[in-house]
Amino acid sequence: MNRYAALLRGIAPSNPNMSNEKLRGVFEMLGFEKVASVLASGNIVFHSTDTDVSDLEDRIQQALNAELGIAGGTIIRSYEELRALLDTDPFPGLTHGRGTYLVATFLKNRKKAAELPDQPDPLTRVVGFDKACSTFLAVVDNSEPGKTPDFMTWLDKTHGKDITTRTWLTVQRIVKKMDA
Repeated sequence: MNRYAALLRGIAPSNPNMSNEKLRGVFEMLGFEKVASVLASGNIVFHSTDTDVSDLEDRIQQALNAELGIAGGTIIRSYEELRALLDTDPFPGLTHGRGTYLVATFLKNRKKAAELPDQPDPLTRVVGFDKACSTFLAVVDNSEPGKTPDFMTWLDKTHGKDITTRTWLTVQRIVKKMDA
C-alpha cells in the first residue's frame, strides 16, 4: 500500500463545501484508505494501491470538481518523496516565525525546468530546488505587511496555477500524519 499526500490548491476553510469532512468524503468515495486531513487548508493524506501519480491527481481533481465544485488543483507527493525532502534539512538553523516564513512550493509539472529568476527578490531567499520532489524551497521575509514577494509572482507567471505553496511547518505536519 502506498502512502500519499494530496496538496489541494484553492481551499478556503470558510467555504462549507471545502471542509475537511467533505474533502475526506471525496477521497473515501474514491476507495482510498486511511484518509486523514492535516490542518484546514487542503492537505489530505491517504493510502492507495495505485502507483500512477498523474492518474491519481486527475481522478481526485475530477471528483472534487464533480462532488464539491472545487476546480482548484491537486498535487500529489508520496511519503517517500516528502520524507526525503525533510531529511535534506534545507533550512538548517532557521525557524519559521511571524516575520520569516520557511516555504516549499510544489510544482505539478515535474518535467518543466526549474530555473530561478535572474534578479533575486529582496524579500525572498531561495535556498534550493529539490528535483526529486519538484519543489522550490525559500525563506520569505514577511516582516512588512502588505508587501508581496516578487518571487511568488514569478512562480505564478512561470508555472501558472499548477503549483501550491506550504509552510515548512505544514510539510512537517503532513509527514508526521503519514507516519501514524
